[in-house]
Amino acid sequence: MSGHSKFSNIKHKKEKNDAAKGKIFTVIGREIVVAVKEGGPDPENNSKLRDVIAKAKANNMPNDTIERGIKRAAGDASTANYEVVTYEGYGPNGVAIIVDALTDNKNRTAANVRSAFTKGKGSVGTQGCVSYMFQTKGQILIDKEECQMDSDDLMMMALDAGAEDFNEEEDSFEILTAPEDFTTVREALEKEGILMAEADVTKIPDTYVELTDEEAIKNLEKTLDLLEEDDDVQQVYHNWDE
Repeated sequence: MSGHSKFSNIKHKKEKNDAAKGKIFTVIGREIVVAVKEGGPDPENNSKLRDVIAKAKANNMPNDTIERGIKRAAGDASTANYEVVTYEGYGPNGVAIIVDALTDNKNRTAANVRSAFTKGKGSVGTQGCVSYMFQTKGQILIDKEECQMDSDDLMMMALDAGAEDFNEEEDSFEILTAPEDFTTVREALEKEGILMAEADVTKIPDTYVELTDEEAIKNLEKTLDLLEEDDDVQQVYHNWDE
């Protein structure tokens, strides 16, 4: 089985500079706040918090930073109340873009997102204008170099735990789940000591758009870079075939 892997992009992101690492920690820090406020500070009784902690550890966030974030969210009434907001729009040549954000100021976030689209010659659309082109899935990426298990055994373990699909790429394995089965599958792999390069609920395009025009590529990269740099933006999904 084969799929469209984003593993190389994950590796590239993790090898970026300290500023990029700081952004990742900011993103995860906000996810910790939301998870704690929704389900409490005890990971044993809060599956969403368990998932965020696993994501934090995969991104090398120090344990004391994770623990401080949980305690602050649980005990500090002044902790910001973040709202989940989603924006949809188009980049050059009709590339579909979805932006998930956690914000304490929707006006600021909306203005920044709109500016990022405009500067890249794109446009923000209405809710639902591109989301129908994506499927929401749990996605787990495993670096082959860090996996001692045979691919068939790994596939059977994942499928037995409830995964929907298993894709083998040149340098990685991709496991896909229904969103509601993601935590169960991730924890089954974690229990067996499988190291995961990335594990998250994400949006996967049904089809991809190729760009050959250099100006269009430059403009799309400008939009994506501006969005990635915004602290309010948690995740950006698109169907550009990079």
